[in-house]
Amino acid sequence: MGTVVDDAASVEFHAFFERHYAELSRLAHLLTGESDAADDLAADALLALWHRWDRVRAADHPAAYARGVVANLARTRIRSAVRERRRIALFWSQREEKIENPDVAGVVDVQEALRRLPFRKRACVVLRHAFDLSEKDTALALGVSVGTVKSQTSKGMAELQRLLGPQNAPLKVHAAMARTGDAGGRDR
Repeated sequence: MGTVVDDAASVEFHAFFERHYAELSRLAHLLTGESDAADDLAADALLALWHRWDRVRAADHPAAYARGVVANLARTRIRSAVRERRRIALFWSQREEKIENPDVAGVVDVQEALRRLPFRKRACVVLRHAFDLSEKDTALALGVSVGTVKSQTSKGMAELQRLLGPQNAPLKVHAAMARTGDAGGRDR
């Protein structure tokens, strides 16, 4: 059961939320250019403010503090998006290798199956099987943990097995990606 101080803080925060949520969402939208992300960023900022409400309400300008939190969250989101775009560009950079007598049908099947995988699973499968990277190197390339690489690779291979048929799917994937010389094709 809350104390009178907790209840007063809750009422005060609720009033702050009602007064500033729309403004903070608008700020997030203008900073990121993403209308879908704006509400999420405003909500995340307000959640962070709630966790530090004693400090925020003691500040000279709580609304300015809130705008600073939104700006920092937007900056983090933009930086993450830029890093993700760089990873994708690096991931899909073309390797020029000529392969004699490629199994074109097999390559097309594997490329189509890879396109159906979510990005992280696809990236883990391709980096592990086409580029023969270790789990650690794959984790570093994608900015995730080794455990995530293990899990996503396993799930991605299981999905490919379902899509390509149970017989020798890992061999088909590895062989097809090695034959194309372009790490499984490109999303077009």
